[in-house]
Amino acid sequence: MTTSSSFSNYFPFERLDAYQLAVSVNRRIARLSWPSGRSHLRDQALRAADSAVLNLAEGWERGRHTRVGKNHFRIAKGSAGEAFACIDLVGLDDAIAADLQRLGAMLAKLAR
Repeated sequence: MTTSSSFSNYFPFERLDAYQLAVSVNRRIARLSWPSGRSHLRDQALRAADSAVLNLAEGWERGRHTRVGKNHFRIAKGSAGEAFACIDLVGLDDAIAADLQRLGAMLAKLAR
């Protein structure tokens, strides 16, 4: 678990490998040093990474086997892909890019 809350694992999605990976990637993107003139891509990558985490959580809470829940997982996958594209455009961090690909695979499975 990545928070220090006394309600550790209060939400079932907190235990998901996909959720934990999404949060980790999000925090790592926030710490990256982006090249000059690419702040727009940093902002986009952060928004996309935020969206991946938030949609994964909402999809799980709305019902992971429901049409609505699966749609949130598809949106989260799209956002992970968008964050990947931002990282890929500037060639910043291969480890983060690989984790975003892994997250995309996890989200694709959840969306089925």
